[in-house]
Amino acid sequence: MSKKKKKNNKGFIKNDLLTAIKRHFENNPNKTYNYKQVSSALGITRKKNRLQVEVFLLELAKKNYLKEVSTGRFKLLTVPGTCVEGVVEMTQRGAAYIVPDEGDEDIFVAQSNLGHALNGDRVKVLRYARKPGRQAEGEVVEVIERNRDHFVGILQVSKGFAFLVADSRVMHHDIFIPLDQLNGGKNGQKAVVQITEWPDKAKNPIGKVVDVLGEPGENNAEMHAILAEFNLPYKYPENVVAAANKIKASIPNSEIKKRRDFRGVTTFTIDPVDAKDFDDALSVRKLDNGLWEVGVHIADVTYYVNPNSIIEKEAAKRATSVYLVDRVVPMLPERLSNELCSLRPDEDKLCFSVVFQIDDNAKIIDSWVGRTIIRSIRRFTYEEAQQVIETGLGDCKMELEVLNDLAKKLRAERFSKGSVDFERVEVKFELDDDGKPLSVTFKEPKDANKLIEEFMLLANKRVAEIIGKNELDKAPSHHNKTAKTFVYRIHDEPDPEKFETFSRFVRKFGLEAKPKGQETISHSLNRLLDKVQGQKHQNIVETLAIRTMSKAVYSTHNIGHYGLGFKYYTHFTSPIRRYPDMMVHRLLQRYLEGGRSVSAQKYEELCDHSSKMEIRAADAERASIKYKQVEFLQDKIGEVFDGVISGVTEWGIYVELIENKCEGMVPIRDLDDDFYQFDEENYCLVGRYKNRKYQLGDVVRVQVARANLERRQLDFALAT
Repeated sequence: MSKKKKKNNKGFIKNDLLTAIKRHFENNPNKTYNYKQVSSALGITRKKNRLQVEVFLLELAKKNYLKEVSTGRFKLLTVPGTCVEGVVEMTQRGAAYIVPDEGDEDIFVAQSNLGHALNGDRVKVLRYARKPGRQAEGEVVEVIERNRDHFVGILQVSKGFAFLVADSRVMHHDIFIPLDQLNGGKNGQKAVVQITEWPDKAKNPIGKVVDVLGEPGENNAEMHAILAEFNLPYKYPENVVAAANKIKASIPNSEIKKRRDFRGVTTFTIDPVDAKDFDDALSVRKLDNGLWEVGVHIADVTYYVNPNSIIEKEAAKRATSVYLVDRVVPMLPERLSNELCSLRPDEDKLCFSVVFQIDDNAKIIDSWVGRTIIRSIRRFTYEEAQQVIETGLGDCKMELEVLNDLAKKLRAERFSKGSVDFERVEVKFELDDDGKPLSVTFKEPKDANKLIEEFMLLANKRVAEIIGKNELDKAPSHHNKTAKTFVYRIHDEPDPEKFETFSRFVRKFGLEAKPKGQETISHSLNRLLDKVQGQKHQNIVETLAIRTMSKAVYSTHNIGHYGLGFKYYTHFTSPIRRYPDMMVHRLLQRYLEGGRSVSAQKYEELCDHSSKMEIRAADAERASIKYKQVEFLQDKIGEVFDGVISGVTEWGIYVELIENKCEGMVPIRDLDDDFYQFDEENYCLVGRYKNRKYQLGDVVRVQVARANLERRQLDFALAT
């Protein structure tokens, strides 16, 4: 017999009380109430239920649904029938949800009420009066700002007209192209089209072809299409390249004299085998005082890139390099990224460095930050450095052993203080000359990778501390000091509701995520991640743990970095590929020279842009991986693989193949042995009649059923 939900004294189910309160305010949009008046209106007399009403009123005010006009008195903030601004999130079916700038509830807009709004656009939406028990609804009355005007897709050209059929699943309008605007594009080719106008009464927008990418299925065309789809550049403006090519390679003696000279200290780089931009190097030597001097040397990009130059503006616009399966789309022209700034061996290079004095126990005794000149004696790949560490043989044997020993101690100390140990397996494709995937390999971080990571973290942390703690301010300690504007890498605490759901889920595997005794959440996550190592559901648990965490972003408002357990953290160590690091270099030098604080608003806007571009680049990288996964399996239709359920949705189950980590979906329509329903809280599909479950983390055997390269979509079927 099922348990009944507990009701209060006037028939309200407790969980529905919030809905009743909101409806009362919506029915009386211009009136002000306190909790006693709301309780009376709803017929609530019990003290504990009236107190619950008070709690809900405060929560609704915090979420900008109500406004507390005076202490304890509330009024509806968003009145039905008024307009609110928000961002369009289009569904695959053509309708959309508008995510308001203020308020806690999305507004549903039917396709017929979207006007000319497209996915990601900022719009003004008229919010309808709510119908009892229904989702908030409305209609778009104005497109305030377009998210994008360039789209990628397939050209359909006939005698009298042409269209672009967009690749995006959330672009539901074909773009009409006048024949004189085809720019050489032919029927069936992939192209990038810019929307030039959209007349009020026209069903379709009008555009012009700005670039013909090539034939569908051709590797270059598809990779460029992915970049264009995410509104990312795939080639460099000629004037920016020309400006970079004019920069002189020679370093003036006057500049060398300003810098600390490390050319006589053993220095080397450790990077991936296919890397061309070496933006960090390490130096190490034993000092007369018995301490180890470890230098973290970072390419001094801002020496070569002048503020307000066209190179600077292009870097700020791109904000990041983009890493696809088969290529890097650099933030800076190759003249800078692969030549002048790259810390290539046997060349004098200008750096911005953080130099530590460390004892044998990896305790930091002293540090120095400033501009330097270095000369790397060796370019190690990760594999080469790892071999020296494991065998004790090869170049820089002593230095690598010392750095590895210190890095392990620093890492242990970091975890003991609450840093979360997230380590994901990296998927790599072996490609032929045409970009076709031949095999899939996995790379797990080893000591050489962890060594570099640890010293980069240390340098980033130290730079953030110097500014965040006002260590450059010579004023007396009693003086009221405010930290100067700076760029931080911040990471908030996990969302409590998400963490609670995650904790309930992992208990099904006999695991406990919640803290025990004196543990913090970060310590309990480390315990969980350590315990799940090597288990069949390791990847699922790790993936869900990451989803539980907040997203790291750039900001001038420091709240610390929860995942790393650092109160102060920034990005200083990769200025060749990240614009925030360039900002950090500029600000750090300015403040080292005694300069005044800069505009927080200007830098916050740059931080926000950089965070958004980072997300866009990551989405493009995932899309390129997905494309290669589909391409890899398209000639394996009918083959059977073991997999793990990696996602569960109302439209099907996603399965990640154990052998190659390719992911596809078993559509719910193909599960024809029962009527399956989605249980969101328990991450599973449940059969209504036979009660069979398909749950996240379950091992299943699947057959490759369909591989749609155009949509980057793999369909699997359950194998019997």
